[in-house]
Amino acid sequence: MYAIVDCDNCYVSCERVFRPDLNGKPVVVLSNNDGCVVARSNEAKALGIKAGLPYYQLKERFPHSEVTVFSSNYELYGDITDRVMSLVRKASPTFYRYSIDEGFCDLKGMEHFDLKRWGEDLSAYIWKATRMPVSIGIAPTKTLAKMASHFAKKFKGYKHCCFIDNDERRKKALEMYEIDEVWGIGRRYAARLQALGVRTALDFAKHPETWVRAMLNNVVVIRTWKELNSIDCVPMEDMSKKKSICTSRSFPGMVTDMDTLRTSVSNFAARCAEKLRKQQSVAQSVSVFIDTNHFREDLPQYWNMAEERLLTPSNSTQQIVQTATRCMERVFRQGFHYKRAGVIVMGISPDNGVQTNFIDYDSERHEKMKRLDEALDKINREYGSETLVLGSQQYTKPQGKGKAGVFKDSIKHDFRSPCYTTRWSDIPEAT
Repeated sequence: MYAIVDCDNCYVSCERVFRPDLNGKPVVVLSNNDGCVVARSNEAKALGIKAGLPYYQLKERFPHSEVTVFSSNYELYGDITDRVMSLVRKASPTFYRYSIDEGFCDLKGMEHFDLKRWGEDLSAYIWKATRMPVSIGIAPTKTLAKMASHFAKKFKGYKHCCFIDNDERRKKALEMYEIDEVWGIGRRYAARLQALGVRTALDFAKHPETWVRAMLNNVVVIRTWKELNSIDCVPMEDMSKKKSICTSRSFPGMVTDMDTLRTSVSNFAARCAEKLRKQQSVAQSVSVFIDTNHFREDLPQYWNMAEERLLTPSNSTQQIVQTATRCMERVFRQGFHYKRAGVIVMGISPDNGVQTNFIDYDSERHEKMKRLDEALDKINREYGSETLVLGSQQYTKPQGKGKAGVFKDSIKHDFRSPCYTTRWSDIPEAT
C-alpha cells in the first residue's frame, strides 16, 4: 500500500497559519511580481475566481467581494511545508517527497495496521502540530493513492483520509474521476482519449492493454493504465528527486544592460545550486535563457539560450553562478529590452557518487568550495534567505536617467506577509 499526503490549498493554508482570522474567508495568493492568481481558498473558488486570473482584473470582476490578497512568500511556504513533511517522514516506514506540498509513503510492513485510522490520526496530528490541513489518499498504487487524496479533499465524510482497499471501491472511484484529472494523463492525451469516447478513468481502465498501446503508444500513459488497474509500476525513486531544476522570473520593468541582467542570472543560478544541495544532488550542465517582452510589438524581439556542460558534476554556488554568467554573456545582445531570464540545471544525479574529471578536478579547491557552501547555507537558514550572497549577486541601483537596474527588492510583492518562521525580525509579538 502507498499513501500520499497532500497539503490542502497549500499557499493559502500557509498564510492562514498566522492569520486564523481568515479561516472561512476568500483568500488568494499571487504569482511573482503580483501578476496573477496561483492559489485560492475554497471560498475564493466558490466565488468563481479562476487560477491564472490577472490581479488587475480581480477587483474589476469581483468588486463586491472581500477577497484577501497575498503576494507569494516561498520562504514561508517552504519552511512550513518542510515541517509538515518531517512529521510525515517520522510516521511512515519510507517517505519520498514529491513536491513542496506532497509526499509519498511506502506502507510496506504496515499491512496489519488499520490504515484508514492511521491516516485520520496523522492528519489530525499534523493539524495540531502545524495548523496545516492535509488530505491523505491510501491505495495499492501511487496513481490510485493520488486519486484517493482528491476524494479525501472533496468529501468531509472521509475525515481527511480516503482508503481504496478493494476492487469495488477502486471501480467506484474510477467511475467518478474525469480522465483529464488523472495523474499521468497530460492535456494532449486527455483530449485524444475524450475523442475516442473515454470520459472517465474507468472508461480508460476497462480497455485492454493492447488497445492502449495501439491507440496511444506512450510509456507513461501505459504505466498509468496499469496503475489504475492496481498494477504497481511507478518506481518510488521517481518520486524523490527532481530531474532538472529551473529558476526563472519576469522583471518588473525591462532590462537593457548586461550588468543588470548578469546580476539577476547570478541570483537565479545561486538558487538552483541551493536547491541541488538541499536534495543532495549535483548537476551535469547549466543552461541560461533570456527573452524580450512579446506583448510589446513595438519593440524588436529576441530569445536565445546557451548551455555549458560541467566536466565534473557540481552543486557549488560559485561554480554554477560562474557557468551561468558565461552562458548569459554568450547570448546577450545589446539593443533589446529583456523581460525574462532563467537558469536551468540538468543531468542531476546523487552527490555521493560523483565521477570526477582529472582535467579540471582539484580536490583542495573542491573542499574549499564545499566549506563555503556549507557556511552560506547555515547562515541563510539561521538569518533568512540571501542574508549572505556572492559578490556577483549584489543588486545595484540604476545610474543616470533611463538606466535600467534591478534592486534587492525589485520583485513586486505589495501584499507579502512576514517570514514568520525564518527571520528573527519577522517573529510575531504578543501584545
